[in-house]
Amino acid sequence: MAFCRSSLLLRKARAAALRFSCTSRIEGYPTCSDRRRWYSSSEGTTMTASGYHVSSGPSHMKGAVFWEANKPITFEDFEMPRPKANEVLVKTKACGVCHSDLHVMKGEIPFPTPCVVGHEITGEVVEHGPLSDSKIIERFPVGSQVVGAFIMPCGSCFFCSKARILSYDGQDDLCESFFAHNRAKGTLYDGETRLFLRGSGKPVYMYSMGGLAEFCVVPAHGLTSLPNTLPYTESAVLGCAVFTAYGAMAHAAQVRPGDSVAVIGIGGVGSSCLQIAKAFGASDIIAVDVQEEKLQKAKMFGATHAINSRKEDAVTKIKEITGGRGVDVAVEALGRPQTFSQCVQSVQDGGKAVMIGLTLSGAKGEVDINHLVRKQIKVIGSYGGRARQDLPKLVKLAEKGTFNLQAAVSRKYKFDEVEEAYKNLDQGSIVGRGVVEIM
Repeated sequence: MAFCRSSLLLRKARAAALRFSCTSRIEGYPTCSDRRRWYSSSEGTTMTASGYHVSSGPSHMKGAVFWEANKPITFEDFEMPRPKANEVLVKTKACGVCHSDLHVMKGEIPFPTPCVVGHEITGEVVEHGPLSDSKIIERFPVGSQVVGAFIMPCGSCFFCSKARILSYDGQDDLCESFFAHNRAKGTLYDGETRLFLRGSGKPVYMYSMGGLAEFCVVPAHGLTSLPNTLPYTESAVLGCAVFTAYGAMAHAAQVRPGDSVAVIGIGGVGSSCLQIAKAFGASDIIAVDVQEEKLQKAKMFGATHAINSRKEDAVTKIKEITGGRGVDVAVEALGRPQTFSQCVQSVQDGGKAVMIGLTLSGAKGEVDINHLVRKQIKVIGSYGGRARQDLPKLVKLAEKGTFNLQAAVSRKYKFDEVEEAYKNLDQGSIVGRGVVEIM
């Protein structure tokens, strides 16, 4: 009987809590019915927010909102975002600017709008979601410094769970929840965004964690601790530029000491590939670009040779440098059909052509099928690293000085200079990586 009475009381308490969550009104904060209405009218996506966590703390923040293709970003007031279970609220200190954001902003890659872009962040832990795992709270206590990966693994889908099945750290870079919810719908993994405009409560979507805001919510598996010996600003690049390069070199290409490597496109990610290739003990490291300034700086990152493909044929020159064979590994970091072809043609028999550059949705790259088959060429796509296993390693590489963070970041911007930062990126005037300081 005691058990029955307890169960009845529990059911009544849950019913009362549900009624309260949908009928109570916090000043300036949307009701459940408001949110259901907005989501049901948002490109066929239906979500509810009945259980959305609200706690004490600052009531609002500022964020940079992208509304539609080729229109300027605006700064808007948001309700303070609140994390849910196993999520962390981070006070954003710095956020890198990346071509992936730019592709979204130019309408080249479909993504729900309005949204907050920015996916390469460092910051300070402010709050944990209710019912979060105690291990997460111990690992990331309030006040601790963190860096976030743009691929934020759920930790429980088929690919993330391969760690338990095959006794290794999983394939976080193929996280089903990340691609199905965040990249496809602009939400976190319960199908809801954490961003709502102040006053109207209108939902705003999240490109990864939506890092170009004063605060952001990040699934805990996408974070790692950042030692206080590393600076917030420069360390932001660990979460995408370096993270992407490491994924390409460690998992896709599996670069070994003595391998020859060519990197086509020496931007933020390409220059990071050079540094990672050097760290892995590659011999010939060949940088290919059309800008002399980038090629000069490539030598700082570890390039042993530099090719200006505007002045000479890149494939011919790569084969000349490698004794006519081609490289063991070629990496394409631009996302263009021409450089896709160059990448495949640059590798030796049995070599690996690794594609990491995004481009216009639906774009095609051509390859000579007979050459691919006869010469055993491996064409491999690589989107990024694996957050739980790779991000801590990258922090250690930076801490030891093996990866030069200071050299990787060439431009710094204030928060109100976000629009200028993306214009500079689009013009190609950022030699390495640009980072927005939000502190």
